[in-house]
Amino acid sequence: MVELSFDDFMKVDVRTGRVIKAEAFPEARKPAIKMWIDFGENIGVRKTSAQLTVHYTPEGLIGRQVLAVVNFPPRQIGPFMSEVLVLGLPDENGAVVLAVPDQTTPLGGRMH
Repeated sequence: MVELSFDDFMKVDVRTGRVIKAEAFPEARKPAIKMWIDFGENIGVRKTSAQLTVHYTPEGLIGRQVLAVVNFPPRQIGPFMSEVLVLGLPDENGAVVLAVPDQTTPLGGRMH
């Protein structure tokens, strides 16, 4: 485990957003879902892809709140440009389970 300072941690900008569009991503090497996430007025809509197909469907993600890092540089994933990193944790088999707020929060709210 690498220890980091609180100042380093504060550089990671984790925000809450709502999935407004989601679709299968068949071009990805591993099964994935493309998502468009609304982070509110100041950040706007950003897109990403994630390997969530074990526990989620595109239709089931629409309307859900998620947590994502919004200040990483964009990353090309095959033919798709990912602009944020949605946060998740592995289940007992290694499949991704989303890390989400347990109550509704304002879009764009920053984790602290």
